[in-house]
Amino acid sequence: MPLITLGLLSSGEDFQLETVRYYDLSNVGGTARGWEREERILLCAPLRDAESHLPMFFSHLRNLTYPHHLIDLAFLVSDSKDRTLSVLTELLEGLQAEEDPNQPYGEISIIEKDFGQKVNQDVESRHGFAAQASRRKLMAQARNWLLSAALRPYHSWVYWRDVDVETAPFTILEDLMRHNKDVIVPNVWRPLPDWLGGEQPYDLNSWQESETALMLADTLDEDAVIVEGYAEYATWRPHLAYLRDPYGDPDMEMEIDGVGGVSILAKAKVFRSGVHFPAFSFEKHAETEGFGKMAKRMKFSVVGLPHYTIWHLYEPSVDDIRHMEEMEQERIVRENEEKEKAERAKKIKEQFDDPNSQWEKDKTDIQSLAMLEKAKEQQATATPVANP
Repeated sequence: MPLITLGLLSSGEDFQLETVRYYDLSNVGGTARGWEREERILLCAPLRDAESHLPMFFSHLRNLTYPHHLIDLAFLVSDSKDRTLSVLTELLEGLQAEEDPNQPYGEISIIEKDFGQKVNQDVESRHGFAAQASRRKLMAQARNWLLSAALRPYHSWVYWRDVDVETAPFTILEDLMRHNKDVIVPNVWRPLPDWLGGEQPYDLNSWQESETALMLADTLDEDAVIVEGYAEYATWRPHLAYLRDPYGDPDMEMEIDGVGGVSILAKAKVFRSGVHFPAFSFEKHAETEGFGKMAKRMKFSVVGLPHYTIWHLYEPSVDDIRHMEEMEQERIVRENEEKEKAERAKKIKEQFDDPNSQWEKDKTDIQSLAMLEKAKEQQATATPVANP
């Protein structure tokens, strides 16, 4: 007989069946020191054509300091054309077979579901303005499918993490959890080549609402979705990313209305209360930004940490690649010029053999001529003039 799992508020009296499980949801509210109370986290990672990023992602998983046995992993593989599923399976098998007892994770779910996502995964396609509204709505569906399939009654927290995060503190779960907020996100930047400035704010979806944006929303169709970072929608909102101070207090909090999806820690009760990722225009927003709006509407706390920064992988755009190719051509030309210059110098050296010895010889000859001329002058001066 298959196991029947019932999420009840209390355990009842003496009524016990092997096929029934009882859960007291008052014990999974989420606290500031969940690792001490053995609070379980559901870590969710949506995947699409993520084969190349998975090894990096699993290196982060191995290094997380929150007790691994208290973390359940849930992956949604959708609309992928590469080996995402097979590579994911291989890496999970290796992780769970680790001899180190602190490495294996708890329950692991892999869910396959395509959503007809036709936008390519290159930088221009994913971040182009024209694709944003439809792309965000499909991504919202993917997140909701993943969460609804994986969330269990015993989860206290849900952590959403993109697989293309390059650098993040190993203690990120504890660091975010200590704030004891319903929804919390870090700041997200990305490194850049030196010729592009070295670094740049990445996630502009974490922001505070502005009067300008509210007035803009009133002028749009009910199905419209406002997206940040595009000239088409000038919202003049304070963005979490732009308020970063590298030397600022990493624990400083900022109340926000929209949240980015790169790294979100939320109490499971937020989702159980009905907050989700809208796959439609909710207050003119969708997906994670709509999630933030909905959480605020339901009176949950939503904050960002402007000075606590994680780093997204740098993915060069078409313009970046073109510029890098131009720089490479300039480097080749410069190297060829230096090579030709060195060859000319070598030929000159060979022609004069040893320029130092030649100079010494020339100097000696000049000195000899000078001495000879001087001797002649002295001789002429010493010769007496005959009297007439």
